[in-house]
Amino acid sequence: MKKIEFSKEGKAEIVSRIRAYFDRELDPIGGLPAEFLLDFFAEEIGPYFYNRGLRDAQVALLQRMDDVAEDIHLLEREEKF
Repeated sequence: MKKIEFSKEGKAEIVSRIRAYFDRELDPIGGLPAEFLLDFFAEEIGPYFYNRGLRDAQVALLQRMDDVAEDIHLLEREEKF
């Protein structure tokens, strides 16, 4: 699997949220430790959420395909031969 990467702006926003969470719920954390924590989560836990998202997308797609098959069936006309 390709490594999970963030844009510079996206990473800065996530690091800011991590730091805010630590300030609110735990002990304050610096920017560099917050980046290391983000990298750890992306590498160790990210694949779980990525795969879960793929499975959820597959279920949604299969449901839509069933809906399309049903719609096509409803369009069928009686054959007279």
